[in-house]
Amino acid sequence: MITAPEHTIDLYPTRGNTEVITPRQDPVVWSEPGATGPIQADDLADYEHDGFLAIDELITAEEVEVYRRELARLTNDPVMRADERSIVEPQTQDIRTVFEVHKISDVFARLVRDPRVVGRARQILGSDVYVHQSRINVKPGFGATGFYWHSDFETWHAEDGLPNMRTVSVSIALTENYATNGGLMIMPGSHRTFLGCAGATPKNNYKKSLQMQDAGTPSDEQLTKMAEAHSIRLFTGKAGSAVWFDCNAMHGSGDNITPHPRSNVFIVFNSVENTAVEPFAAPVRRPDFIGARDFTPVR
Repeated sequence: MITAPEHTIDLYPTRGNTEVITPRQDPVVWSEPGATGPIQADDLADYEHDGFLAIDELITAEEVEVYRRELARLTNDPVMRADERSIVEPQTQDIRTVFEVHKISDVFARLVRDPRVVGRARQILGSDVYVHQSRINVKPGFGATGFYWHSDFETWHAEDGLPNMRTVSVSIALTENYATNGGLMIMPGSHRTFLGCAGATPKNNYKKSLQMQDAGTPSDEQLTKMAEAHSIRLFTGKAGSAVWFDCNAMHGSGDNITPHPRSNVFIVFNSVENTAVEPFAAPVRRPDFIGARDFTPVR
């Protein structure tokens, strides 16, 4: 097995014989107190406490239309459909996800560089940042499957080699998020405890996990305990709204069996001071389009 170099301490053991609970070893907000940025002090404190921050309007309605047209262009492009960066629904064979959209699309590249977006990431992480992962998620009505409960950091640590919890994600809604169409759910406060999952990582696990999560999923027993301790928050909002959430927040989403589609653009920013090493609990690295090895700061 390829593991992290000996000089990189594994602060968060996972994928062993049993589940392991480890208190968080890293800050949630890395910037110095009083540091300026687009997030107000009270909102930043809420993010630190809860592990997420919802914003009613990150981008305007006019901008939403631009991104929706680009999403439609990508998901309807037969060349893009054949690209390994496109993931399809097992049942319908519709495109579910397109990865690395900030490199595929100039439109989404501009969104990544937008000060409203990258500025918040820099403020939370206290440094320059690069894109560890970007993607568009598509949940058409009548049967699009959800994403089971998980901590993103558990996967990024185990399979991509991110050493520390210095990573933040933003999910920007391109369609309205109702309480019924498979919206994002988060357990507030769950980011303060790392749940190391049981079970070894199969080789090339990403090919299966991008369609249906298996390795790296918590047990029903632990999820029940976490839900009782933290509760569950479901996010709704108009297109253009956004949720910033910590890399270790326990989250998931349900199936969409309504007529109302749900699509979003998802960007993961990692600190340039937390670049990936070798995987901590996987035989090989995942492809670069899923876990970047280009650590060039966003400018």
